[in-house]
Amino acid sequence: MLTQDQIRTFQITIWDFYHTNGRIFAWRNNTNPYHIFISEVMLQQTQTYRVEPKFEQFITIFPDFNTLSQASLFDVLTVWQGLGYNRRAKFLHQSANIIVKKYNGIVPHDPLILITLPGIGPATAASIGAFAYNKPTVFIETNIRAVFIDTFFSKKQGLITDAHLLPLIEQTVDTENPREWYYALMDYGVYLKKINTNPSRRSKHYTKQSVFKGSMRQIRGNIIAFLLQKKKVTIKEMIAVINDEQQKAGAVIDALVKEQIIFIENDFLCIK
Repeated sequence: MLTQDQIRTFQITIWDFYHTNGRIFAWRNNTNPYHIFISEVMLQQTQTYRVEPKFEQFITIFPDFNTLSQASLFDVLTVWQGLGYNRRAKFLHQSANIIVKKYNGIVPHDPLILITLPGIGPATAASIGAFAYNKPTVFIETNIRAVFIDTFFSKKQGLITDAHLLPLIEQTVDTENPREWYYALMDYGVYLKKINTNPSRRSKHYTKQSVFKGSMRQIRGNIIAFLLQKKKVTIKEMIAVINDEQQKAGAVIDALVKEQIIFIENDFLCIK
């Protein structure tokens, strides 16, 4: 349990840094819940510099849940191209349909409802609550993790779990302005990673991203990109284009069909 002096000192450090060095992003310049929802899904496993141009393009083409829900998955994936992890685009499309039908096109306030939406886990649900509605939720992501490890566990030996960190995050959250508080924490975490060895490497949950070239992720992306360009091809043509092991390409195609990202119609692969 932290003392009030420890909490106050920590909050002053974070706020002082943020007020001088806070980053500016389009999704921070407004509190539109739809914009927040889109940005938080885009930011899952993706760097901010890659999200920025896609976010602007996405909300221009799909300005609200109604527009997004009425679009085809083909159109959504076309705009999504370049962000990777294409399942997120499908999840967004599915979530838009649910939010329009069940919640009148309004992002639910309750994180317990948000986690029932496709692709929305507890951390994303809590972050949407904080950023869209300024709710003092408790969540952790890579930059926040770095801040708390560096500040409170600098001398601890061994790996640190999120179970060690979450109580401290809860104790220190600025309940009057949680939205900007979490922005400040993340910006301070980015700063720490630039000046030191990434503190998150001391987390039990730290994983180094696997090599992309030749991976299943790359094959998935290539298959989707080719289908978006050609609209439909035979499985044989697709495997030839992928130019990889037939078994590996076939397995990826099977997985994409099972996930209903691509479909087989009259022996042709397509995206609807």
